[in-house]
Amino acid sequence: MSITAERKTELVKEYATHEGDTGSPEVQVAILSERIRNLTEHLKDHKKDFHSRRGLLIMVGQRRRMLDYLKGINVGRYEQLIARLGLRK
Repeated sequence: MSITAERKTELVKEYATHEGDTGSPEVQVAILSERIRNLTEHLKDHKKDFHSRRGLLIMVGQRRRMLDYLKGINVGRYEQLIARLGLRK
């Protein structure tokens, strides 16, 4: 259900804006998106797991807030990130 350390480092390398970057909004949104995908797959099999569903909703809200922050800072980076992640439209 959770992502492995190797997968997390791959995401950091792929979405980092500069060397040693682990905390930029792009990296955080990418990691949250991976966790959301994994949890969504889990919930397809376990429909009555409401504790995990609550965690999923919290993660979706966190990702939404980070994306709103990024959109306020730099719209170009925001649009590029949602296109890379395939989040909407």
